[in-house]
Amino acid sequence: MAKYGFTGAKPTQSSSANTGVFGVNDVIELLNKGKYKLQTIDVEYLVIAGGAGGGGGTNSGGNRSGGGGGAGGYRNSYASETSGANSSTETVLTLNTGTTYTVTVGGGGSAGVNSSSAGSNGSDSVFSTITSTGGGGGGLALGSTASSGGSGGGGGSARGGGAGTANQGSTGGNSSNNHNAGAGGGGATANGSNTGLNTGGAGGNGLSSSITGSATTRGGGGGGAGATSGRGAGGSGGGGRGGLHSGSGGVGGLDADAGTVNTGGGGGGGSVDTSSGNPKAGGSGVVILRYPNTSTVTVGAGLTSSTATDGSDKVTTFTAGTDTISFS
Repeated sequence: MAKYGFTGAKPTQSSSANTGVFGVNDVIELLNKGKYKLQTIDVEYLVIAGGAGGGGGTNSGGNRSGGGGGAGGYRNSYASETSGANSSTETVLTLNTGTTYTVTVGGGGSAGVNSSSAGSNGSDSVFSTITSTGGGGGGLALGSTASSGGSGGGGGSARGGGAGTANQGSTGGNSSNNHNAGAGGGGATANGSNTGLNTGGAGGNGLSSSITGSATTRGGGGGGAGATSGRGAGGSGGGGRGGLHSGSGGVGGLDADAGTVNTGGGGGGGSVDTSSGNPKAGGSGVVILRYPNTSTVTVGAGLTSSTATDGSDKVTTFTAGTDTISFS
C-alpha cells in the first residue's frame, strides 16, 4: 500500500471498515482502486402506500351504491412478520452511510362523486428501491370495473372488483348484476367482501406490525355502500365504512367514512341520497424505518418525521412529504 498522509493516529483498514483520519487524496485513490471500505447499515422497513377513495352511487336504474377503496400496497421487512397479500417477510436493505435515499409518503386518493365518478387511486410510497403501489379506486355504481392497485377497489353496484398487486395486497369484492349495494375494497391480508342484494360488502382486513415496538394494524380496505340495509364495515387497519342510502325505520342516508390517516386505509363507497350518502377519501400512507441506535438519520426538509428508541434500535416514522435522507 502507498504511503498516505494522515493526521493523528495512523489510519488503518479492515475487511469492512476504515479507521482513523484519511487524507482526501488517499480516499480518492483507494476508491478508484476499489479498496476503500464503505460503511453500511442494515435498515428494516414498513412501506405502505396511500389508500384509495370510495366510488360514487347513482340513481340510474334505482338506488345503486359505490364500492369501497382498496388499501395502499403493504411491504414489510421487519423480523419475520407477514408482508402484503400474506407473503413472506421481505429482505432487509443494506445501505451505505453518507449516501442519500429517497423517501415519499403516498397520499390518499380522492373520493368519487355520486352519479358521476369512481374513487381515485392512492399515491405510491417509496423508500430507496422499495415502492408500494397506491390502492385501487372504488367503483362507480353501474360504471366500469373498480381500479387495480396495491389492493383493488370494491366493485360498484353490478360491477366487479379491481385486482391487487402481488405481494402487496388483495382483490376488491364483486357486486352481482342484480345487486344494488357496493362491494368492499381489498385489504393488506384479505379480499374485500362481495355484496348482498342491498347490503354493502366489508373491506378486507389489514395486517399488524410491531416495527415501532407496539403492534398496530394498518392497510384495511374501505367498505362498500348499502342501498336500503347495512353499509359495509371498513377493514381492520384504517378502512372507512361505506355510506347508506336509507336504513330501516325511516333512517336517512349516511355518509361514508374516510380511510384513517397514515394507515393506507381505503375510503368507504357512496350511496345516493338527497343530501348525504357520499363516498370518502382514502387515508395517507406511512414509511417506518428501524435501524441500530448507534446510527443517526438526517432528514430532508420536505419530510415530516419523528424518531424514537426501542431497545437497541431507533425507529423513524415518516408521515408526510417527499425528500431524501442519509445515515451516519
